Amino acid sequence: MSTSIDLTQRLAGRVAVVTGGASGIGLASARRLAAEGARVVLADICEQPVGDALAEELDGLFVRTDVTDAEQVERLFATAKETYGSVDIAFNNAGISPPEDDSILTTDLEAWRRVQEVNLTSVYLCCRAVLPHMLEQGRGSIINTASFVAVMGAATSQISYSASKGGVLSMTRELGVQFAREGIRVNALCPGPVNTPLLTELFASDPDRAQRRLIHVPMGRFGEPEEMAAAVAFLASDDSSFMTASEFLVDGGISSAYVTPLAG
Repeated sequence: MSTSIDLTQRLAGRVAVVTGGASGIGLASARRLAAEGARVVLADICEQPVGDALAEELDGLFVRTDVTDAEQVERLFATAKETYGSVDIAFNNAGISPPEDDSILTTDLEAWRRVQEVNLTSVYLCCRAVLPHMLEQGRGSIINTASFVAVMGAATSQISYSASKGGVLSMTRELGVQFAREGIRVNALCPGPVNTPLLTELFASDPDRAQRRLIHVPMGRFGEPEEMAAAVAFLASDDSSFMTASEFLVDGGISSAYVTPLAG
């Protein structure tokens, strides 16, 4: 899709930390936040030269981070604060959807725990690490990546992924309510199926499974990372100043559609 948009500088002077920032929705969002004036700190587990190159493109900073490691997460937000003076936006976006996460009847405990650690526990760690900085400032916007499967059943089984995203949404609501009067907004971005490396991998490994996702999307196509990035920029900005504890669905209508499920 075209991205020829006249961007404002509504995030000028703000500092954004983006986890899972080296690809997909994270990278598209980092680029959008930077284009709207934010100083961006990228966090990912990619190799340092790769992350540094992306950060240079954005005139920002890369901090190699395993988001399941509490000490590394604390260091990430502390580095952002020490480097740029504040942490105004936290886009907690890192996540995985491995093929071994399938039906509850076939997904083993190790696969379950790995997905929960990356998708849910990391969001807990990031929120816990960034909130003291935002409380000190008296302001901040936290955006947690949930999913449309947090509000409806998935067309294809991925038991741990679905459960983790439901947890992200529930935690987001609780934090949004808890800190609403402290000047901190906490919202959940709930994307539909998006054309990212995760989805490309799914198409390559199981085209039939991927196609079962597409048939449920009223718009008849997958979303693009840039479309999710536009939603992230909105939630990060004062344009969403009366939004907190919300589920922000950007899903091509999938969560509102009735489609008879395919067999299999």
